[in-house]
Amino acid sequence: MVDFLQTWLNRLLVLNVFVVLLGFLWFAVAVLGESTGLSLGYHLWQQLWLPLFNPAIAILMVAALGNGLIAKISRWWQQRSSN
Repeated sequence: MVDFLQTWLNRLLVLNVFVVLLGFLWFAVAVLGESTGLSLGYHLWQQLWLPLFNPAIAILMVAALGNGLIAKISRWWQQRSSN
């Protein structure tokens, strides 16, 4: 059960890494475009910040902490059962 949960947390973490990285790349390109006068989606990115990118970053942090916690508990459980 722990391995199953850890596998899904890892998948969620990988998915969120890509969402956050794509959001950052979009932001960087949009800011460069905005500074040169080109409309490359900066205002759309701003509208998506709260409903999409902010929760994606929060889920990324929670998944990383959860993954670390599960790994630590799993190691503790294996040490306890081997003694």
